[in-house]
Amino acid sequence: MKRDELNDLAAFVAIAEERSFTRAASKLGMSPSALSHAMKALEGRLGVRLLARTTRSVATTAAGEQLLKTLRPAFEEISAGLTHLDRLRDKPAGTVRITTFKHAAATVIWPVLPGFMREYPDIRVEVSIDDRLTDIVESRFDAGIRFSEKVARDMVAVRVGPDVRFAVVGTPSYFAEHPVPKTPRALVEHRCINYRMPTSGALGSWEFERSGRTFQVRVDGPLIVNDVDLVVAAALTGQGLAFIYEDMVANHIAAGRLIRVLGEWCPSFPAYFLYYPSRRQVPPALAAFVEAVRSTAPRRRSGRGASTTSTEGGG
Repeated sequence: MKRDELNDLAAFVAIAEERSFTRAASKLGMSPSALSHAMKALEGRLGVRLLARTTRSVATTAAGEQLLKTLRPAFEEISAGLTHLDRLRDKPAGTVRITTFKHAAATVIWPVLPGFMREYPDIRVEVSIDDRLTDIVESRFDAGIRFSEKVARDMVAVRVGPDVRFAVVGTPSYFAEHPVPKTPRALVEHRCINYRMPTSGALGSWEFERSGRTFQVRVDGPLIVNDVDLVVAAALTGQGLAFIYEDMVANHIAAGRLIRVLGEWCPSFPAYFLYYPSRRQVPPALAAFVEAVRSTAPRRRSGRGASTTSTEGGG
């Protein structure tokens, strides 16, 4: 078999699995147009149509599905063989694909990423920011990072990152016109900045704790956003009270730009877990990445999973 023919077959597998020329092209490091020409050439040589294309999706035909069933085990075996060779290298190599959401990426991945890239120059890291709970197996990610309660029990889970705490904040000018809330229930009388969950579309509730009892408060206000950075920006311009990650507003609180209230009602809780499907045949590149991000966790670490079906990036 000629090398070009093998490349075209590999490209076909990528398209069939991604169900998208754009995503497959990105994965393979080539342009969508070049990928389209390769598929036309492959279909021409084989004399059958392998892919059914529409403006919105790509699916395998009956012939394409049969070819995929033949090729997938062979390419998986090749991938396993290359992984085995990687273990013989002095330094791990390969690609690590991670799915997570913005705050976890900023607080867990980014602090260690520059040093990790210097130490492992042959590892390529791809970080996909997505508030939805992605099926890492189906979407071919190596691992994900989410809150502990969002991780399925059948996953291997490693705690990463320090505990997380939320804060209720507003500007001095806001509190010059509105009374400071003494309890979370008083928030119903305030202008609050709502966060819309990108996955469910529901408005996030503000969660508090007192004497070991957790409860939620539904707030109201004239502004709704679906990005945590916009929540902070809106709070800084006096649009209302915000319920946001403490570390995102710590500098503003210290500088007096924001005032924190109800602090005694906002507990800390274990933050993020990095999770992946199996302890067997963990690629060296992924193993190195896991060890690197473990350094962001507290000294006492735990690795547990928790059942879930969905997640929200806003917490």
